[in-house]
Amino acid sequence: MIDYLPLKCITAMHADEIHEAILRVVDGGWYLRGEATAQFEQQYARYIGTKYCIGVGNGLDALTLILRAYKEIGVLKECDEVIVPANTYIATILAITENRLVPVLVEPDINTLQIDESRIGQAVTSRTRAVMLVHLYGRCSYTETIGALCRQHDLLLLEDNAQAHGCCFKGRRTGSLGMAAGHSFYPGKNLGALGDAGAVTTSDDRLAEVVRSMANYGSSRKYVFDYQGCNSRLDEIQAAVLSVKLKYLDDDNARRQAIADYYIKHVKNPLLRLPEPSGSVFHVFPVLCEQRDRLQQYLAENGVATVVHYPIPPHKQACYEKWHDICLPITEQIHAQELSIPCHQAMTSGEVETVTDIINRFTN
Repeated sequence: MIDYLPLKCITAMHADEIHEAILRVVDGGWYLRGEATAQFEQQYARYIGTKYCIGVGNGLDALTLILRAYKEIGVLKECDEVIVPANTYIATILAITENRLVPVLVEPDINTLQIDESRIGQAVTSRTRAVMLVHLYGRCSYTETIGALCRQHDLLLLEDNAQAHGCCFKGRRTGSLGMAAGHSFYPGKNLGALGDAGAVTTSDDRLAEVVRSMANYGSSRKYVFDYQGCNSRLDEIQAAVLSVKLKYLDDDNARRQAIADYYIKHVKNPLLRLPEPSGSVFHVFPVLCEQRDRLQQYLAENGVATVVHYPIPPHKQACYEKWHDICLPITEQIHAQELSIPCHQAMTSGEVETVTDIINRFTN
């Protein structure tokens, strides 16, 4: 079986360094808000290209805290609208509704699978205060048109960078293109921890201060609470692991790009729509197929593991029942047809060729 994402093998690529980093934390006796976290925050801010990185518990917390902080500062208020791609993972939507803000779902472009820049302007109303970009599947969703539109309407430009660590737009990394960005370091990400972890990046002094305080119970000084905060902190062990893996992120992404390039060049099956070759770090390699379920079963029978990202769009989830009557045909097409095939830095060239050959033999 060719695994979809063998995390054990990926971790083993740098096992000695990871073990040493964990042992230093264990022997050091300081497990939260210590040197390992401070070091990773500095390294990641420098890598992304922002003034600040604030480590938090996970990617959902990162997005939620950004919006909460903007409410505390007075930039956002309840019932303000946030434009967001309709085909995103539900965490993006949850962060918005958790803050009693209103998600405005905008259809994606079927070619890029990213929010359709031509539809954003039509979605802006007098209540719109922000655009939350999602660099879905590892592809940069920012465009100069979107940036100009946000400036024109004085909108916050925010990023969900959970799937695009290391992705660039004209020399700038995603996570630095807007006012603030949320990052997830869930184990399966391109930069993955050994458990849940996340971060906020920004160059806004005030926002960084409020996010850091709110993630620590609302406290900037011990036993002094400025906000009704929460407990969302990056622990020392995860920070130490991330510092090790960050050193190899660009090389890992280059390997993913090479695999994607091979697929794009050699997969010739007309039943599949392949992603565009550029602008992505290929957190996943998504193909669209009208017979997605048959394709997935066929690949499994031939020893290739796959994953569907994602079978049910947010507006059809039970938790958002009030949206069930919304018509979003492009989003629904993507969720009905998307299948992710193996694409990761531990894949061998032989495995990539095998996956390609098996896909090319798939028929109606």
